Amino acid sequence: MSKAKRGGKVSAHSSHQSFSRGGGGGASVEISPTITNMLEELKQLVKKTQEERTKGESTILTINKTHDKMKQEVRISPYFKQKLVGLYTNALADAKNEVGMLDQALNKLAEIKQEVGEKKARSTAIPRNIEDVTKRTGTMRRGMLMTVLQQYALEQPVWRGKPGENPPPLCGCTPAEDKYKCQPEDQVAARVNTDTNEDEQWILAVVVSYNSHYHRYIVDDIDEEGHIEKKQYQVSKRRVIPLPTWKADPSTTPQALFKPGQKVLALYPQTTCFYPAVIHEQPKTVEAEYSVLFEDNTYFEGYSPPLDVPQRYVLPMRETRRRQAQ
Repeated sequence: MSKAKRGGKVSAHSSHQSFSRGGGGGASVEISPTITNMLEELKQLVKKTQEERTKGESTILTINKTHDKMKQEVRISPYFKQKLVGLYTNALADAKNEVGMLDQALNKLAEIKQEVGEKKARSTAIPRNIEDVTKRTGTMRRGMLMTVLQQYALEQPVWRGKPGENPPPLCGCTPAEDKYKCQPEDQVAARVNTDTNEDEQWILAVVVSYNSHYHRYIVDDIDEEGHIEKKQYQVSKRRVIPLPTWKADPSTTPQALFKPGQKVLALYPQTTCFYPAVIHEQPKTVEAEYSVLFEDNTYFEGYSPPLDVPQRYVLPMRETRRRQAQ
């Protein structure tokens, strides 16, 4: 992929901009009653977790003392055997209760984080929906669009399953089920013929509707800059890739992350186009991004230097017939 192929989707180098996590240059957020109540609920969950831990530690201490007493016996009596069975059963139940309380606390923490993020977005005037801006102004400038897309990526929920539980479809790299249908207003990657007289491109688009009889979507190009009206396309189902619903947590669901060296489609920074790339490094935390190498024949190695792309905008590679034939 050459730089020239990026067409109107690429902004000038001088327009690159950085984003703060809150999207508003460190603006403070007033604690709302909702957040206050959620923090109190979190406090109680942490307190209960500590109580379960203390209870479990007491049981383990009793187990150790029982073992010490058994060492003094020539032969282990049925009494000690039965007592240890009961103690170990209680210890296992205590551990499960503690894990359950920790899961509830983590879920509550995730809710608080999302609520704070939404309040920050409102306080810094970052629109929560693409339509919020277009209804007021009739269009959206590229700088504002990039900010909104970055905010979507930052606030994408994290899937937290139970130990041993497999991540659901559309968590990280886990693909959607075959029968999955994108809903109106869902953001997707769509392969379309643009008006730039170039090859087909994977663009970031918004679903308008789906025709189940013909298995075709109608989608809007999310990038309206330079167009009087929205660019709308009709595409087959195989030319649409849904964006993941959840981020994968590298510490608990590493299997839901693309592996280094794996081919993907990734949103090129500061554009609304997806291009073939290779995973360079996985994110180390839920806040971190993938490091990817974009295919680019202007470089001797055939790939660009490493660039960071949020989990939300890294998708499974879908080979086109042209690429398969090569």
